[in-house]
Amino acid sequence: MSDDIWILGIIMTKFGKHPDKDVVDLASEAAMGALKDGGVTMKDMGILAAGNLMNASAGIGQQLQKQIGQTGIPVYNVANACATGATALRTAIMAVKSGEVDMGLAVGVEKLAGAGLLGAGGTPKSDKKEWAPSGRYGAVTSTDGRIGTASMPGVFAQVGMEYGHKYGGTSFELFAKIAEKNHAHSTLNPLAAYTKRMTLEEIMNDVMIAYPNTRSMCSANCDGAAAAVVVSGAKLRTMSLEQQRRAIKVKASVLTSDPYEEGCQVLPNVNTLTRNAAKQAYEQAGVGPQDLDLVELHDCFATAELVHYDNLMLCEEGGAADFFNSGATWRDGSMPVNVSGGLESKGHPIAATGIANIWEVCHHLRGEAGPRQIEGAKVGMAHVIGLGSACGLHILERSGL
Repeated sequence: MSDDIWILGIIMTKFGKHPDKDVVDLASEAAMGALKDGGVTMKDMGILAAGNLMNASAGIGQQLQKQIGQTGIPVYNVANACATGATALRTAIMAVKSGEVDMGLAVGVEKLAGAGLLGAGGTPKSDKKEWAPSGRYGAVTSTDGRIGTASMPGVFAQVGMEYGHKYGGTSFELFAKIAEKNHAHSTLNPLAAYTKRMTLEEIMNDVMIAYPNTRSMCSANCDGAAAAVVVSGAKLRTMSLEQQRRAIKVKASVLTSDPYEEGCQVLPNVNTLTRNAAKQAYEQAGVGPQDLDLVELHDCFATAELVHYDNLMLCEEGGAADFFNSGATWRDGSMPVNVSGGLESKGHPIAATGIANIWEVCHHLRGEAGPRQIEGAKVGMAHVIGLGSACGLHILERSGL
């Protein structure tokens, strides 16, 4: 088994609308970019893990091979909600860690521009007027809006409102201020889908999607891809000093799902599996929240960012509102969160997001983030969560060279 795992090369494409490129084009761009960034080729790869959600049945990994090199290696096609990219990376990490291969490639890609609201479910399974107990679903009518909602804006609106009801301190304006921060951060990220600073008034007066989230407080559906090359410590030590210097150590790689809780059988719970992942990651990495220099977390909505301050233990339990109001999460604060602009500005091409969040952290740990660089960053965390449910968490550390 490998003693340690490193990210050797990593890249994300420009997120946004790419009508001239399909998923294979975008995945190829990211894969070739990551290989080049790591100074290696497909011939060096022992495994390919390819993440894609919207076209999951198409075998994106095999299609990608035809563009970047068919070397006969095992291919894993991964689909795991919004944690798809992080799961693809973890698949490659586990293969390297097991000693089966010494290098692997993970890719996440999505074409999502113009997709509209995601996750609306609970559609009728029968046109008849009476309930028929056939199969797993036998409902005459939609459950959406009757026992909660399955649309993503609605779910995360409820998550934020529940947190405020339980702990207090939240308001429409507070959630809007989180989006204001992320849109301000985006102006320093040329790869973000949107790089426009927005005033608090603009955000609060934008189209209401699901209270308290307006349109500019929601993640942006867009196209994009990201990819990473992982390598064993033993293999890395045979490579050039420059490759070793730029490599980023994977201190923790964790994937969780929902444990049984009575409440989450009706309404999704984004909290427990994230908190469980954070506990495991801190223990695995041998660090605590106070050791993190930056965090990229899954702000699919402004309300989600707030609750994840608490779930990731960046603040004391119930203290997320006060933590944000302290200014800690701004780029020049004590715990910068979503310096990339977050999903609200950078965009959220589902399967690409998990690796893109890791790319952002790696960029800072390498000292290559340009005007948005967090000076002296040594340790960072990347977090994604997908309903269904899955939470991917990685803690990363810069090379000591």
